[in-house]
Amino acid sequence: MTLIARSSVSGPGGADQESSKVIYGSVTKHRELLWKVNQKIFSNPELALKEFIAHDTLVSALEGQGIKVTPHAYDMQTSFEAEFGSGGRVLTYNAEYDALPGIGHACGHNLIATSSLGAFLGVVEALKRSRKPGRVRIMGTPAEEDIGGKIKLIEKGAYKDVDACIMMHPAPSSVWPDDVLGDAFDKSLAISGFKVTFQGKPAHAALAPWEGVNALDAAVAGYNNVSALRQQTRPDERIHVIIVEGGKATNIIPDKAVLEFGVRAPSMARTKALEKRIRNCCKGAAIAAGCEVEIEYLGSYADLRTNIPICQAFQDAMKELGHKVQNNVGRDTTPASTDQGNVSYECPSVQFVCGIPSNGAFPHTAKFADGAGSVVSFDRIMLSVEGMALTGYRFLTDDNLADEVKKYFEEQKVLD
Repeated sequence: MTLIARSSVSGPGGADQESSKVIYGSVTKHRELLWKVNQKIFSNPELALKEFIAHDTLVSALEGQGIKVTPHAYDMQTSFEAEFGSGGRVLTYNAEYDALPGIGHACGHNLIATSSLGAFLGVVEALKRSRKPGRVRIMGTPAEEDIGGKIKLIEKGAYKDVDACIMMHPAPSSVWPDDVLGDAFDKSLAISGFKVTFQGKPAHAALAPWEGVNALDAAVAGYNNVSALRQQTRPDERIHVIIVEGGKATNIIPDKAVLEFGVRAPSMARTKALEKRIRNCCKGAAIAAGCEVEIEYLGSYADLRTNIPICQAFQDAMKELGHKVQNNVGRDTTPASTDQGNVSYECPSVQFVCGIPSNGAFPHTAKFADGAGSVVSFDRIMLSVEGMALTGYRFLTDDNLADEVKKYFEEQKVLD
């Protein structure tokens, strides 16, 4: 395995030199463990709520190190929680590890889990050495690609006492210049999902079609209404729709048809406003076809409200380590969604972005999956792990930074 050496600097992001050395020592000491964990998860892709190998692999890596580990945490079989420290503030690293159907770790969640594990262990070592107050956690968060495992964890109270939450997400390295590892800042769209069921009346499609009420007509009319609506939506909004059910046989007037929607916008407020317009499109179609209509809410991912002071602390840490990352707070919102957004409504949160080689392919493609499993991608992620750890340790031990983080979070809430 090719390993990339760390630059010979210390004291990044305001951390004292001794703690910087301890964190670097931890990352170095655990490098082989992190590689094995990364490859185990990558080589055994598991879908939402079935991440048993990933869960057991991460729990095993944490046990026996003087860390309190809780497998199957918060009544979720593939979630876990580990914590070290006492008193002070609470910092959590989120670890994702679910895969995608057919294309495995095409979102690089193996790298997300690895980076959070490495950063967590680095902060543990620093707290052991300094004996300063503060608690660091790693939260195993299943099902990001499906039901939103973090939402379930929020409902169970997993983030109620968390003062800040950090994670890292891979992206194609081709997005940035060759000397830039990634971006400290990322912001995502909110998304709301709902299902629309049209109920009509069956009839023989040849003998007496006039006796039927065609639910498929209502679904197609609703689909077309939404297609017309797209002209009057903003460029940063997205509407996704599929016909889930459209009838059982061609010689029967369809008595039931189902559409499923995903609606995205830069904030939850705008997402809900757009969702209301789409619901009305479907209600109008039902009236036109003479059908009954039922709309079922499937859940939503909030927009990622990124905490800028944490982003700045990470950029500073990486710079002093000799690595360049952007903190491009003015760039366009990433047109994707994550349940990390829901966490960002509960506590100050970030999702740093690190570039990996993927031949220019974006997440949720087979080429990106190939990139996520490579040694080079692991090496690039490891360059960020020490910065993640230094940022987390500084948050726990630097009252000024913690105050800035909290103040910014409170200001974000006022803007809702």
